[in-house]
Amino acid sequence: MHRTVTYTRRRADAVLAAVGLAVVLAAALVARSGTVPGPEEWVFRRLNELPGWLYPIGWPFMQLGNLAFGGVVALVAAGFRRWRLAGAAIIVTIGKLAAERAVKSVVHRQRPWTSIGDITARGDVPHHGWSFPSGHAVLLAGLATVVVPYLPRRVRWIPWVLVAANAVMRVYVGAHNPLDVVAGTGLGLTVGALANLVVAVPVDRADDPVT
Repeated sequence: MHRTVTYTRRRADAVLAAVGLAVVLAAALVARSGTVPGPEEWVFRRLNELPGWLYPIGWPFMQLGNLAFGGVVALVAAGFRRWRLAGAAIIVTIGKLAAERAVKSVVHRQRPWTSIGDITARGDVPHHGWSFPSGHAVLLAGLATVVVPYLPRRVRWIPWVLVAANAVMRVYVGAHNPLDVVAGTGLGLTVGALANLVVAVPVDRADDPVT
């Protein structure tokens, strides 16, 4: 027997979009000077100076933030006939590019190699260029936001673990400062929540619908 799925637009997504944007604005107020404050540098060094043997373990988590992963999620969703999720993944991928570019046009802060100096750069991470916000964090947080409503409750924590692992690894390899990934995650939450509002998500009995 075919089960009919009902979709809704949730107030929770509207709230999440606003919270994510607030995180971006708060981080931008700190990063807009182009410098890295002492507390942020302290966090950076604690992560960047972790043992080198973590790199091959954490490397796969970084790849989840690559732009192509948005297409992978969309294709997998389409393969399972989850057309709304496929559309949401495409919206997130395109929205990531637009939102990241908009923020980088306002906040100019260089990568840790330049903004902090004397760091451990691992792999092929760039030494120069605007690094606020982290595009990897934007994409993965956005994808997590649209995927989670389709998952069983018992495994909904998994995408957020991947988001956290990706953020930590981006700092660990020296690609980003901590507020870069914080702002990227916030921006991703906003983009993903807006995508959910556009396409609607499967009804959960705990959801509080907007319509």
